[in-house]
Amino acid sequence: MAPNRWLRPEVYPLFAAVGVAVGICGFSLVRNICINPEVRVKKENRTAGVLDNFAEGEKYSEHFLRKFVRNKTPEIMPSLNSFFTDPSRN
Repeated sequence: MAPNRWLRPEVYPLFAAVGVAVGICGFSLVRNICINPEVRVKKENRTAGVLDNFAEGEKYSEHFLRKFVRNKTPEIMPSLNSFFTDPSRN
């Protein structure tokens, strides 16, 4: 089996896509383990049972990105969209 069999330029996009997917999964895993209030790794924290800690849950769910995009329009290119959809441009 040749070592260059998988290192052809045709498979670089596949490596990139798989790498991005693994990165997103890793980020999600680390974020949930480290800062999710519902995940308890230590045994003494697990014995506490269900906690009604609404402030910590809101802090987790209302992160910076969600606050930043809350009042934005859901458009990728707003100027291009308004150019083609604005009726006053006719």
